[in-house]
Amino acid sequence: MFTCVGYAAQNASAPLAPITFQRRACGPKDVQIDITYCGVCHSDIHTVRSEWGPSAYPCVPGHEIIGRVAKTGSDVTRFKEGDLVGVGCMVNSCRHCESCEAGLEQYCDALPTWTYNSPDPVAPVEGDHTYGGYSRSIVVDDHFVLRVPENLDPAAAAPLLCAGITTWSPLAHWKVGPGHKVGIVGLGGLGHMAVKFAVALGAEVTLFTTSPSKVEDGKRLGAHRVVISRDAEAMKAEANRFDFILDAVSADHDVNEYLGLLRQDGHMVLVGLPEKPMSVGTFALVGKRRSLAGSAIGGIQETQEMLDFCGKHNITSDIEMIDINQINHAYDRVLRSDVKYRFVIDMASLPATA
Repeated sequence: MFTCVGYAAQNASAPLAPITFQRRACGPKDVQIDITYCGVCHSDIHTVRSEWGPSAYPCVPGHEIIGRVAKTGSDVTRFKEGDLVGVGCMVNSCRHCESCEAGLEQYCDALPTWTYNSPDPVAPVEGDHTYGGYSRSIVVDDHFVLRVPENLDPAAAAPLLCAGITTWSPLAHWKVGPGHKVGIVGLGGLGHMAVKFAVALGAEVTLFTTSPSKVEDGKRLGAHRVVISRDAEAMKAEANRFDFILDAVSADHDVNEYLGLLRQDGHMVLVGLPEKPMSVGTFALVGKRRSLAGSAIGGIQETQEMLDFCGKHNITSDIEMIDINQINHAYDRVLRSDVKYRFVIDMASLPATA
């Protein structure tokens, strides 16, 4: 074991503050990583505040991790000291269920071991839970470590490990590409990555937003068209147009107004996580054999493919860098949608001791 410094919440209403905790020693199949940057995901806030069920405390969030390899175990051959690497939402899975064997560890039948706030079978203290990337270092099984292209800005690459793969996975699974008309609903941390990916994949991309102030930004990011979704006539004009719609909105909203925009056999996929259950009208689905689906992050192989694609096309997230002592204020700003489009923590700002 070794002592690590991080930032944690001690309960659901406490602000994040410095903490020391124990990391496991680097085992034969492990990679020890010195963390340089960590993205701030809205799910960090939900988890810290026990909004998705009771969390384990202290809670050290962070699953958009970029760093350099500090040490490798004796059985590790894919990485060496100094490599630029990333860790996303998972650090383990059962490895033998049908999903894991298909490279879809995010759908593990036994549930993955999430990067933070998850029961940890290899914790240095028995019965402990995982601690995430708001910390100086992390030790991860090499299967769940990802190689990050050196040509990418490492800070701006951090959100690729969650926001990136969350939007890439459905686009890849439904084989979005040239000739497809694609709609992206919402321009936030997820939506802005979806626009970049869909454009780079060769699709004709239309952004749907409730905010007229985001029209120019949507075009800057590559959207070919921008539609204000509060404009009923503008929405009516889009009926039966799209092959694929990716809904990246986590706020409560009516999905039915988008289902009617799909062509026959079109697909709409949800990646946002609204708090309240949705009401879906079946006539919009049945009438044109449309489908409504959901998608969660991506498997390790798929995430590596996404990172390689980003390296080839020089795709990263639009970020605002913060010091770790600004994290509580950053959470408040995330809740106000006051960031374009992802906060990333410079972990060099982490204090030497808690």
